[in-house]
Amino acid sequence: MAAADDGGPSVGTGEGDGGDGSRTVYLFDRREKESELGDRALQVTERSDFAAFRASVCQTLGISPEEKFVITTTSRKEITCDNFDETVKDGVTLYLLQSVSQLLLTATKERIDFLPHYDTLVKSGMYEYYASEGQNPLPFALAELIDNSLSATSRNTGVRRIQIKLHFDETQGKPAVAVIDNGRGMTSKQLNNWAVYRLSKFTRQGDFESDHSGYVRPLPVPRSLNSDISYFGVGGKQAVFFVGQSARMISKPADSQDVHELVLSKEDFEKKEKNKEAIYSGYIRNRKPSDSVHITNDDERFLHHLISEEKEKDSFTAVVITGVQPEHIQYLKNYFLLWTRQLTHIYHYYIHGPKGNEKRASKEVGPFNNIDIEISMFEKGKTPKIINLREIQDDMQTLYINTAADSFEFKAHVEGDGVVEGIIRYHPFLYDRETYPDDPCFPSKLKDEDDDDDCFILEKAARGKRPIFECFWNGRLIPYTSVEDFDWCTPPKKRGLAPIECYNRISGALFTNDKFQVSTNKLTFMDLELKLKDKNTLFTRILNGQEQRMKIDREFALWLKDCHEKYDKQIKFTLFKGIITRPDLPSKKQGPWATYSAIEWDGKIYKAGQLVKTIKTLPLFYGSIVKFFLYGDHDGEVYATGGEVQIAMEPQALYDEIKTVPIAKLDRTVAEKAVKKYVEDEMARLPDRLSVTWPEGDELLPNEIRPAGTPIGALRIEILNKKGEAMQKLPGTSHGGSKKLLVELKVILHSPNGNKEIISHISQHGGKWPYWFKKMENIQKLGNYTLKLQVVLNESNADTYAGRPLPSKAIKFSVKEGKPEKFSFDLSDPPYRVGVPFNIPLEFQDEFGHTSQLSTDIQPVFEASGLSLHYEEITNGPNCVIRGVTAKGPVNSCQGKNFTLKVIFPGLKEDYHSQKIRLLPGPPHRLKVKPDSEILVIENGTAFPFQVEVLDESDNITAQPKLIVHCKFSGAPNLPLYVVDCSSSGTSILSGPAIQVQNIKKDQTLKAKIEIPSCKDVAPVEKTIKLLPSSHVARLQIFSVEGQKAIQIKHQDEVNWIAGDTMHNLIFQMYDEGEREIHITSALAEKIKVNWTPEINKEHLLQGLLPDVQVPTSVKDMRYCQVSFQDDHVSLESSFTVRPLPDEPKHLKCELKGGKTVQMGQELQGEIVIIVTDQYGNQIQAFSPSSLSSLGIAGIGLDSSHLKTTFQENTQSISVRGIKFIPGPPGNKDLCFTWREFSDFIRVQLISGPPAKLLLVDWPELKESIPVINGRELQNPLIVQLCDQWDNPALVPQVKISLIKANNLKLTPSNQQHKTDERGRANLGVFSVYAPRGEHIMQVKAIYNKNTIEGPIIKLMILPDPEKPVRLNVKYDKDASFLAGGIFTDFMITVISEDDSIIKNINPARISMKMWKLSNSGNRPPANAEIFSCNKIKDNDKEDGCFYFRDKAIPNKVGTYCIQFGFMMDKANILNSEQIIVDVLPNQPVKLVPEIQPATPAVSNVRSVASRTLVKDLYLRITDDYNNHTGIDLVGTVMATIKGSNEEDDTPLFIGKVRTLEFPFVKGSAEITAQRPWLTGPAAPQHVGSSRTGARTRVPCIGRRTLNHCATRETRKSFLI
Repeated sequence: MAAADDGGPSVGTGEGDGGDGSRTVYLFDRREKESELGDRALQVTERSDFAAFRASVCQTLGISPEEKFVITTTSRKEITCDNFDETVKDGVTLYLLQSVSQLLLTATKERIDFLPHYDTLVKSGMYEYYASEGQNPLPFALAELIDNSLSATSRNTGVRRIQIKLHFDETQGKPAVAVIDNGRGMTSKQLNNWAVYRLSKFTRQGDFESDHSGYVRPLPVPRSLNSDISYFGVGGKQAVFFVGQSARMISKPADSQDVHELVLSKEDFEKKEKNKEAIYSGYIRNRKPSDSVHITNDDERFLHHLISEEKEKDSFTAVVITGVQPEHIQYLKNYFLLWTRQLTHIYHYYIHGPKGNEKRASKEVGPFNNIDIEISMFEKGKTPKIINLREIQDDMQTLYINTAADSFEFKAHVEGDGVVEGIIRYHPFLYDRETYPDDPCFPSKLKDEDDDDDCFILEKAARGKRPIFECFWNGRLIPYTSVEDFDWCTPPKKRGLAPIECYNRISGALFTNDKFQVSTNKLTFMDLELKLKDKNTLFTRILNGQEQRMKIDREFALWLKDCHEKYDKQIKFTLFKGIITRPDLPSKKQGPWATYSAIEWDGKIYKAGQLVKTIKTLPLFYGSIVKFFLYGDHDGEVYATGGEVQIAMEPQALYDEIKTVPIAKLDRTVAEKAVKKYVEDEMARLPDRLSVTWPEGDELLPNEIRPAGTPIGALRIEILNKKGEAMQKLPGTSHGGSKKLLVELKVILHSPNGNKEIISHISQHGGKWPYWFKKMENIQKLGNYTLKLQVVLNESNADTYAGRPLPSKAIKFSVKEGKPEKFSFDLSDPPYRVGVPFNIPLEFQDEFGHTSQLSTDIQPVFEASGLSLHYEEITNGPNCVIRGVTAKGPVNSCQGKNFTLKVIFPGLKEDYHSQKIRLLPGPPHRLKVKPDSEILVIENGTAFPFQVEVLDESDNITAQPKLIVHCKFSGAPNLPLYVVDCSSSGTSILSGPAIQVQNIKKDQTLKAKIEIPSCKDVAPVEKTIKLLPSSHVARLQIFSVEGQKAIQIKHQDEVNWIAGDTMHNLIFQMYDEGEREIHITSALAEKIKVNWTPEINKEHLLQGLLPDVQVPTSVKDMRYCQVSFQDDHVSLESSFTVRPLPDEPKHLKCELKGGKTVQMGQELQGEIVIIVTDQYGNQIQAFSPSSLSSLGIAGIGLDSSHLKTTFQENTQSISVRGIKFIPGPPGNKDLCFTWREFSDFIRVQLISGPPAKLLLVDWPELKESIPVINGRELQNPLIVQLCDQWDNPALVPQVKISLIKANNLKLTPSNQQHKTDERGRANLGVFSVYAPRGEHIMQVKAIYNKNTIEGPIIKLMILPDPEKPVRLNVKYDKDASFLAGGIFTDFMITVISEDDSIIKNINPARISMKMWKLSNSGNRPPANAEIFSCNKIKDNDKEDGCFYFRDKAIPNKVGTYCIQFGFMMDKANILNSEQIIVDVLPNQPVKLVPEIQPATPAVSNVRSVASRTLVKDLYLRITDDYNNHTGIDLVGTVMATIKGSNEEDDTPLFIGKVRTLEFPFVKGSAEITAQRPWLTGPAAPQHVGSSRTGARTRVPCIGRRTLNHCATRETRKSFLI
């Protein structure tokens, strides 16, 4: 803010050159709204007086000397002749106003300097800052800002309100922390002083008018709650820059019209240092309330709402911190409850008063608990978190106060004026627990970090290692300082009046005044503990609020002993038995343990053998006490806070175990008789035996031997107790409740490998039927068995209960095998081969598969389709085998064939068994070779294949490993050997390399012998071979026929030919090995291929003709031609290459090297190359240097003055450069190039020139202003187009476009930079315009290549919105008086728009009237404010748009009331009128009443003065009908008379024997002093004791008043008391 420019340049003679005694002051003229915004610098000479100064001001600003105005300071102190010299200092900022109370129509800037105070150096070592001690210091930084607010609100008579607002809603700007209070605020000078680092309250200057005033120490108050804690001039600034990067201070004093605003930021400091400017200088912005026009940064949008609330505040200060550190934001969000609890702890006594947050205390607001500290956090999309620190009930001081049973207050006086108030609280032990509160936020403080692991402590000390005293300075916590103890409250070395553990049950707090030094950040005391423990420090005790000097150590010990005896509830251990160790516990807990036989607890005695019951154990224990344990080396009776009890579970027949539990878990409410009855009932109802019956037969007898598969009948079972009663549940309700009983049946097989359960069932009791198991038919395995019935528990299936087995029953029996019924065999030793014998093992079984033996002589029968099978013998006995089984028959392949082998034993229940087997061929027996002919004929150079088969004795093709067949040739040298492997298939083709005999001229005979070398018993086969000479193609030649001559084209020759021509008449010839020409047949023609065409005319091939060859059209392309022949015997080829030659000249060809676009006014980048080509585009060397003169170049708009043509000898081409066009419309341009009879065209694109202008698209004429209503949209979108200097659109994208306007012209959406699109156009959109009434201008600018292109200036005429309400106009009789209980005068309300016209057609329901009584809390309407609706329109009312509030009742009670009218613009916004302050006056006087109604007086006829007194000090006053005091203008006399009930009776007289007394009546009230009657007649003193009436009298009073304006006129009027 300090850097913002709010006005024009300053003028004057200079700044700060006061070396000659002159002073420079800065003047802001704010008399009119149209006054210039900037300041004027004015030189004031050393000897100038006020008159000369005023004349100089008039001359400088051009003001007539006769014009009336005032000159004031920024604090609105008027400059006069009396204070001119002391007020007008060098560098001061002054205002020119119409009056001292005039509002600032526009903001001003006040120059300030805030060099750090010299204490920065003096006290830097003393107050060195440190941060943590394991805690996050952020809450303590916030506390610094709260300290400032407490000091600022210390003079408030009403509620002191402090708000901390955390703005973390990104839609309202970047994160910020705001601390706001309703304190007295700061003037600009005080704000300047605040900015000076180390300028403490002791050295700080006040305002200009109070520079001489010093610091005044506040008067002593309880707990030093004097709010005097904003101290050193350091903490606030340290806290601000610890939390964030920038601070905005906003403040308004109560008696000022202006708001002062100062910004300090790290960024601004760094910028000034970089620019070598004065770092500690800046500006204070002085403005009117709710003026937020200077907030233009979207990062601070939330400030608009905060500033808008200023109008309702008389005085305030707001500290707004921005640039909040990210880690602080996360901490504030994630630990909201933690740090608010810490702040509550710090300011506990400021919030709740000197006695703290007592549950029993009254919550009425008083002078020490009228502080409201409210924390609110706003996050995007979440409900705001709002909490008042007064509502937090778990801060440590609250826990200490409300868990304490008693307190000990004292005071310490140190040397000097240092005073410390102290309090110690006692937290008693209650039977089984300490009541000393734990700190949930810092549990580490409770941990004894140096505890020895080998040392066992049964009861941990209540306070642990925490210090006793927390320390408060001026009523606020200093968090990092605590005092461990004092000598008089530390545990004594010898046993004192109270047990040692009582010293660990105390907590305390110390409250110091400001005579003790603390660090600048208020985290630590500098010298507190040192001063308190000084020998000269005097401690006194506080009793009933009075300070008493006595021995503090003795008093404390007696108080602690009394607390222990009165509040601690402990256990007394009696009948000591001895010291033992307990090996069942961990090593560090085993001893020593003292044992006792009895205890006394809460008035009851428990001893060994007594029956007890536990609580809070699972399950509950019933039993008798064995002994009591107490940890420690004790001897005899002792009181202790806890221990353990050993219990023997009862009934012991059921529970044979000992339990040890803490004594606290004994049930103190149960009677011993109830426990005893429970034990007896449990014993009688336990299960005892089982009853088993077989209702359906098939009974299982003990030790019975049964064949496999014999069923066991159904079982019916009952569980009986000792009384013979059937039962289904365990008795009683202990140990977690009754448990159901189940019966488990198990059939167990006893095998050599161990016992195995083969049947297991569990039966539940059916309710109407007993336990039941169905018939069992699946017992088939052989062996010894046991059927076992067992009672088990439902939940755990346990068969014991409390160490005792539940009832069970076992029946043993055996199972054996039956006779043979079936058999099986398993052929597990394949392969099986034809003619090779194998064995078949047999296994016989009974019907359940148990192994059995064949007892009869039965012969097997074999069946297998297509095979003949025979066997040698069969062996009987346990291992039955059929031996020597042989199979013969066809199997089709060497892989074998699957057969189903069926073995039959007649006479068995299952008399046959079959199994699939695979039968493979047998061993090789003979060799079969095809063809069968003995003489074979083949041609030389070919191979002859033989088909060979290896057969077994059944002529099946057989195979086996290493079955290799050889064929050996004989009859010529170097003949091949044929080898084939028949190991896998048994058959194959026996072949090999071609049989090649050199120089064969005729037929020749060879021999071939075929055999299996590995099978010597297989006979070989021999064949005779006749070999014939070969007749295959051996050579290929190509010829080109020209006329009658054939020219041979050799292999890989190169042939030159005209490009694009065709080669005709190509022929070929083929020869065999004997150089004999081979006649070309169709078969041979099929094997001839050429590579230059896919289609070949077979008729031409039969004639020896090859296809024509097409020569390429480009000289760069060479054609490779190949003719090939390939058959099974040979592969031949012959090839040649065709090279094309250029043809005759045909065309002129132009080629553009470079881009095709040319900017207007610029030459074409690149060149145009021209060559001459033939009809196929092949370049011809036709150009020479002389050709340049005959080259023609033409085109529309072509500027020929820049053309340059050059002959390129190396490329035989012409280069053309300097193509440029005359400026004109952009588009395509054709260039024509001619040479001789040849020509060609080139097309280029002419584009616009570089951007040079900005033009508006579709926009009205700019000569006149465009009218627009304030807040409305412009009629057209703002679209701009980049153009060149000839107004052609420049198609340049990404050019930045910006809109330049004045600060008071606001456009929405907000002005943002735009960029042009591909067309060079930018659409800025349709703007809504907000600006003051009048003409405004704006201009569009572009930046291209770092140059600015200015667009046209747009003039806008801003018109006021006739439909926008801006204020409410209220008319009423301002001279009317408002009497209590009367009727208000009529109020007429109109809604005024921006153009000062009345808005009509408004729903009357949207107009309301609020009335409330003013209070110290401010002018804001309370929630219970009375609301009125407007009345209906009458016929004689004014024009439409006026709303009337008639006949509204005036409140009955006098006082100052506020009336405010509101117009509901929408659901969220209400337009309020200015508040009307009315004084309700008392109505007409009607009654004379006593201020306090006295009792009816009774007098007696005795001489006692007291018995004859009628009234004492009666105070009378006149009121209206509503008991409001009135008649202040009345003066007269009050007459008092005594009247009896009967006029005839004698009535007493007043002293002096008069019937009437008169008293003066002044300002509507009168005071009657004590009056006694003078008793006469029957009531005379001589008749004391014999009164006839005992008269009681009423005293009516008659008042007489005299009119103030006429003293001679009196009016008598009676008022009844």
